[in-house]
Amino acid sequence: MSPLSSSLGNIRFGDFDADLQSGELRKRGLRIKLQVQPFQVLQILLERPGEVVTREELQKRIWPADTFVDFDQGLNTAVKKLREALGDDAEKPRFIETLAKRGYRFIGAVQNGAPATETKDSAFTEERVRENHRKRFGWGLVLAVTVLATLVLVFAFNTLGVRAHLLGKASVPRIDSLAVLPLQNLSGDPNQEYFSDGMTDALITDLAQIGSVKVISRTSSTQYKQTKKPLPEIARELNVDGIVEGTVQRSGDRVRITAQLIQGPSDKHLWANSYERDMHDVFGLEREVAADIAHQVQARLTTQNQTLSEEPRPINLPALEAYLQGNYHLEKASLGPRDKELRKAGDYFQQAASADPMFAPAYVGLAASHYGVWWASSDDFEIMRRAAEKAVELAPNSSDAHHQLATARFADWDWEGAEQEYRLAIALNTNNAVAHEHFGDLLDERGELDQGWKEYEIAQELDPNQDHLSWALFRRREHDRAIGLLLRLADNHPEDGGVHWELAQNYEQKGMMKEWLQEEERSMILIGFPEISDRLHRAFAKSGYAGALRQMAEESEYLVATKKLYVPGVFAENYAAVGDKDRAFYWLRDGCEHRHMTDSDPDFLWVKTNPFFTSLRSDQRFNDVLRCMRLPQ
Repeated sequence: MSPLSSSLGNIRFGDFDADLQSGELRKRGLRIKLQVQPFQVLQILLERPGEVVTREELQKRIWPADTFVDFDQGLNTAVKKLREALGDDAEKPRFIETLAKRGYRFIGAVQNGAPATETKDSAFTEERVRENHRKRFGWGLVLAVTVLATLVLVFAFNTLGVRAHLLGKASVPRIDSLAVLPLQNLSGDPNQEYFSDGMTDALITDLAQIGSVKVISRTSSTQYKQTKKPLPEIARELNVDGIVEGTVQRSGDRVRITAQLIQGPSDKHLWANSYERDMHDVFGLEREVAADIAHQVQARLTTQNQTLSEEPRPINLPALEAYLQGNYHLEKASLGPRDKELRKAGDYFQQAASADPMFAPAYVGLAASHYGVWWASSDDFEIMRRAAEKAVELAPNSSDAHHQLATARFADWDWEGAEQEYRLAIALNTNNAVAHEHFGDLLDERGELDQGWKEYEIAQELDPNQDHLSWALFRRREHDRAIGLLLRLADNHPEDGGVHWELAQNYEQKGMMKEWLQEEERSMILIGFPEISDRLHRAFAKSGYAGALRQMAEESEYLVATKKLYVPGVFAENYAAVGDKDRAFYWLRDGCEHRHMTDSDPDFLWVKTNPFFTSLRSDQRFNDVLRCMRLPQ
């Protein structure tokens, strides 16, 4: 076949017409939406029908040498979108054939799209045509009126969805929920993982503020990093309509992000684009991606008629680097040595704040890194409080900033102030799963269990791969449900000492002492206290379960003396379990006097609803504890 010049303007193949001058593709006269790069691929293939066009040729024509792009993925995506527009199948192609590792070939029959000329052998002369028109005019008019009336009724009542189909709406999938999979690091340097993770977090944070769309929390989507699972399976597990996936490539002071939106259940490609910016404007780039995705799901990046936040401003690179490193260690704190990673994260966030004192996210991270350390101090609380207040001052529309301020007020037992900030954090971002969970904690602490449970359920829906329910079930004495949930978590996270310790708590409440001892010993090893596990085992061998319980209670003295852990609520409940009320109240009073050191101790913060303290509630000293904590008696 001879090549067809693009100067011909219009090329026909099958039911399609490609206008090479206007860049439009039509099927039976109806325009087919096709982005620029897929159309360029089509045009190049149509110029040489039947011939192999190599990938290198396509790269030179569409992506010049100075273009910063992942060419292979870009070309694969463009061909995929082109096939979708043509209804073509890569396995059984009608139009575009793939030649592995070489290129592509257009195999459909093509013709010049110039209109056909009228022949002399026409079946009807001009006169006969006019006569025929006159005879049929009457019946045609009646038929036209009938069809028009029918269409009016169909459109008025959208009978059988015909109106949506005719207007092209039936083919537009509805996206009410999204998950962002971890962006792939294409930099070729594993040490740059912190950067791609940071961009993923930022994209989720912005997309989460689409008020009309449920966005799955980062902690659930992170588990699909480098997964081999098909997208429909992931969509089913996360219960979402849409999935966003993409790549990050960093080269010097330039960064490029590619993103694509896919309908999860069907694995149908809906949209894709690529973006490139200077590193100084990396958050502006990320917000542009989020805004485009939001546009695709037909939602507005606003909440209650307020803008999300201030426009991102350029930041200096040392601040950005330190901030992303801080986030990396903050995430590791949930997996590795908690205090060690939190301290590293805090150091990096402080560096970021020092490099750019107006960079609000650095203060959000600084507050988070000083909350929940195992051996906290009054200095930790002050750093957390000041950082949270500074974050709110710099970014008053940031849900994360208000969440950190709420947490600081919660730790200070300012229940009304904490509630106000939690409600504001949720109003600014209804997809903030952690804010919903922590607000549930506050409501539970005040005894408002029904309202608290609603918040936990919302958090679990937004973050389905994490546990937001087991502690709530424990406080409601639904131990069988809590145990079932925790056993599943233990199967997925066998090295998580916190899960095994929580299992032990539930087993103890149910009187399942054999299971309690097994989980208690295992949790001590995993948390980092093998010596306690050994002493616990020896105490059981000597004095049975009663001796093991007493040993566990007395371990509090060792932990405090060695400054390894300060959790007065846990110490108190251990003594309450063995019937030593005096020692239990000693630790509750000690926690009251050092309230800023109880951040990592949920058993203390939920003293009002903790099942272990049932035997203490009739004692007047328990009311003294509630009064000290500013809680209703």
